[in-house]
Amino acid sequence: MVLDSAMVTFARFGYRKTSMEEVARAAHISRPGLYFLFSSKEILFRAAVTQALERDITAVEHVLADPGRPLPERLVEAFDQWAGRYIGPLTRDVAAVIEDNPDLLGEIAETTPRRFEELITEAIAVESERDAAPLVAQTMISASIGLKHQAASREFYLERLSVAIDLLVR
Repeated sequence: MVLDSAMVTFARFGYRKTSMEEVARAAHISRPGLYFLFSSKEILFRAAVTQALERDITAVEHVLADPGRPLPERLVEAFDQWAGRYIGPLTRDVAAVIEDNPDLLGEIAETTPRRFEELITEAIAVESERDAAPLVAQTMISASIGLKHQAASREFYLERLSVAIDLLVR
């Protein structure tokens, strides 16, 4: 609960403008209680983002592991779990605070996107031409990034991404 409250607070105010007092208030705990759990704002930020990214990767793994659903459907949902849920007026700031502070995050800022690409590549390789899978996965990720910056809504993002995935995995 504390990490979720911290993520929302960081997203609302940005890393630099967020105080431990604001996070404690949002989490309904005392500031000393927050400092007992996290000795600094940087450690709290890293823990909150790590939890969010690990939760996203776990959701993607779960979606892609379902062999009972068609590959394009699983890919769209995987991208939705990874990026789509961060699109829209209330959620855009969560993605921005993560993207704007990679130096505070350490290796997780690199390892989780790499893991996401590996998961997408593996899912494609199982059901299509193995040699083309890395290029197809990278193209999907590029399309997702472009759409994420264009999209005003999650629905628009998912609609357009579905078209791109259908074209790439036929």
